Amino acid sequence: MAFPHGRLIASLDGVNYVLAPDGWDHLAGPRPRHAMLVSREEAEDWCEREGWDLHLLDEVPVTS
Repeated sequence: MAFPHGRLIASLDGVNYVLAPDGWDHLAGPRPRHAMLVSREEAEDWCEREGWDLHLLDEVPVTS
């Protein structure tokens, strides 16, 4: 599946997750160095542009 507008990555306590069609998946290793920080508003814009549910942004797994 191609993502012409990139992918969303969430970082919590040093653990990275990538937004996938079925929710957040653990991303092994460090955050990609070309990844750019985006605001919540920019992440919401991305979801709207890609047709993804905005509620996914509130479902990032919590590390224990």
